[in-house]
Amino acid sequence: MFSKKKWFVGLFAAVAMVGAGFVTSSIVEPNGASQVVKADSAINNYIANNGIQPVSIQYRTGTFDQQFPYENGVGKPEGVVIHETADPGATAENEVTFFNREWKNIQSYVHAFVDDTEIINISSADYGVWGCGPYGNAKFIQVEVCEVGTTDQFARSMANQAYYTAYRLVQYGLPDIPGETVISHHQVSQKFGGTDHVDPDGYFAKWGYDMNQFNDLVAKYYNQLKNDGGATNSTPGTNNNGGVSGSEGSVTVKNPNSYAVPLVAFQNDGTTKRSNRGLANNSGWYTDQQKSYNGHTYYRVSTNEWVEDTYSTFAGY
Repeated sequence: MFSKKKWFVGLFAAVAMVGAGFVTSSIVEPNGASQVVKADSAINNYIANNGIQPVSIQYRTGTFDQQFPYENGVGKPEGVVIHETADPGATAENEVTFFNREWKNIQSYVHAFVDDTEIINISSADYGVWGCGPYGNAKFIQVEVCEVGTTDQFARSMANQAYYTAYRLVQYGLPDIPGETVISHHQVSQKFGGTDHVDPDGYFAKWGYDMNQFNDLVAKYYNQLKNDGGATNSTPGTNNNGGVSGSEGSVTVKNPNSYAVPLVAFQNDGTTKRSNRGLANNSGWYTDQQKSYNGHTYYRVSTNEWVEDTYSTFAGY
């Protein structure tokens, strides 16, 4: 976590008050209603009982230009650090805008931001960024979850955060080991030093949640991804077909015949289907995979949304 309000020390005072041994937590919704949530599994049960599914990962090219190889080399992270933004009400879009504008001033950047409706990846996970001190930065992919206002939003954001974490573990061939390959910023502070932050403990505790429950959710998606063929899947349980390579970089897109650049999704039978979304002309996008189909190269800009080489120019990192 880098908080734009980090000088508000009350956040960390609150962490000390909640403790780790609670059984229930009373949550007050924005409308004033109180809801009691068990600490054992209420949020994860809510996700399962309501059929909540993670959203697709969006890949964008951020402004951070100080990426560096991990201590084990390029493309060799050791796990994923879990952060929270300490910025109530700010969405993933808000945080992406802020960090892309201000990282030089705040000296902080992460790979991705997550809220209840979006997962936005803004820096190549093959390289380290500035989010959890020099020791953690050299080892881990880093993702921040945004502070939301309702139980439903929190549950959806946890599904998205856990899915992104599991996806990266599977992508890089890492085991799912709580406290080692899935590690909070607080655990980084305790285990490696170089940082003193304690997120996301206080924010999770507000919702009767903790890293143990989060790890259970990561394990669920991790096992689904492993069983369904790995991290090239668009969502858990949906397979993409072969012909995929892992070259990371950026694509600049342009459609001379329209105001938008078309996107396609690959179906289970290997064919493409036109997406109902498009990209703005002359915009740049992060891409982490390429696929060949019918004599064209397609670049992935979201979990299962691809832009054809007819409309794009690729630049590798």
